Amino acid sequence: MNSVSACHRFDAPTFSRRTALKTAACGFGSLAFSSLASAAAGGASGALPIGLHHAPRARRVIFLFMHGGPSQVDTFDYKPRLQADDGKRLPFAPADNLDPAAASQAKLMGSPWAFKQHGGSGLWCSELFPNVARHMDDLCVIRSMQSKGQSHGQAVCMMHTGADNFVRPSLGAWVSYGLGTENANLPAFVSISPPAGHGGPRNYGSAFLPAAHQGTTVGRSGKLGKEATFRFLDSASSPERQHRKLELLQAMNRENLERTRLAPVEGMIASMELAFRMQQEAPEVMNLAGEPDHIKDLYGIGREPTDNYGRQCLLARRFAEAGVRFIQVSTGYTWDQHSGLLKGHESNCARVDRPIAGLLADLKQRGLLEDTLVVWGGEFGRTPIVQGVNGRDHNPQGFTMWLAGGGVKSGHAHGETDEFGYYAVKDKVHMHDLHATLLHLMGIDHERLTYRYAGRDFRLTDVYGHVVREIFA
Repeated sequence: MNSVSACHRFDAPTFSRRTALKTAACGFGSLAFSSLASAAAGGASGALPIGLHHAPRARRVIFLFMHGGPSQVDTFDYKPRLQADDGKRLPFAPADNLDPAAASQAKLMGSPWAFKQHGGSGLWCSELFPNVARHMDDLCVIRSMQSKGQSHGQAVCMMHTGADNFVRPSLGAWVSYGLGTENANLPAFVSISPPAGHGGPRNYGSAFLPAAHQGTTVGRSGKLGKEATFRFLDSASSPERQHRKLELLQAMNRENLERTRLAPVEGMIASMELAFRMQQEAPEVMNLAGEPDHIKDLYGIGREPTDNYGRQCLLARRFAEAGVRFIQVSTGYTWDQHSGLLKGHESNCARVDRPIAGLLADLKQRGLLEDTLVVWGGEFGRTPIVQGVNGRDHNPQGFTMWLAGGGVKSGHAHGETDEFGYYAVKDKVHMHDLHATLLHLMGIDHERLTYRYAGRDFRLTDVYGHVVREIFA
């Protein structure tokens, strides 16, 4: 095990009466003040703010999660050989974990959609994403992704937590734990419309990290109501009445913490303090009514089928502006086309294409894309062979994700799959490598961001992960 940063290594907490009261009374607020104070001191002295191991390229992440697994060979990984050999047998063995019925068939299925090169970079994009295609010169497309887990449950948890079977802290929780918040009145980690299945709360949970670092959710299962709000203590009461109620609840919680010494109680105390502070700022951040009509139109708000995901993406931009470190925007579980690929992928892309392009354009025109890392992708890709009628099976052996902004190369493609788009064959990037790279871009060494639990030091990337420096600008 490599050396561990002193500011990130903690043993499981033990509480004396004085420590418990001090922690409960100040808790999250004192941590937030410490983080802000350290950042201010770092800015004045030139030293790195607390939590950073090196100068960051990105201050925040917006992760656009396509739940179900979009097909790389139908979106951003053009394969002329696949098109030419449509209907022929796969000339090599399919993956061992492929559905036996599909393996016995193993017939290639070319993409139903046309591909074109775009921009000065000449990156390929299919006609499924006509609006995103106009931003190809801003994208860093990783065509050689690999992951662990043939099932959705495994792969979704692998993407979000770095583990396919154990309960581990989510990526956003690690970022929150490592860097803290930039805005004491908002959480460091927000998950917009997170998936209810395939791990559910595990995908935005904090596991054994302090409970204050779990994601704060808005909406659920890919849906965001037009009047979406956080759950506050009682927004209808006066601030004075709310404060008295909070004091009573916190006194009871502090007594409980002193008696039980349970970390979740500390997390509850911190959450209530944060919820009270959020009422000052969060309602304004989440109010989209004041956005000008041309911005709403940019995201496709007020029209179908883009209204829902457009609201999610615009809300993500507003959270980013307000100082939230990690924002996840999830679709519903809609990309899993084992059959009906043509109808399913066309419907999915129609919902997200304009909002995603609008987000990229909006971030860029506001100067936010330079230090905001946008990440797009699903838990895995799809096979180039047909499954059922006009469908594709899961493919964690080789698939595509793309990044934009936040210090990565623009108009750049990294890695390759084979000529049919099945296996990653060049410059492979495992999910552990992606996690290590995202943390590095945020100024964190993935080998030093650890937490001691159950007698050992844990990290997001476990004992794996290499930073993919080749994609850095």
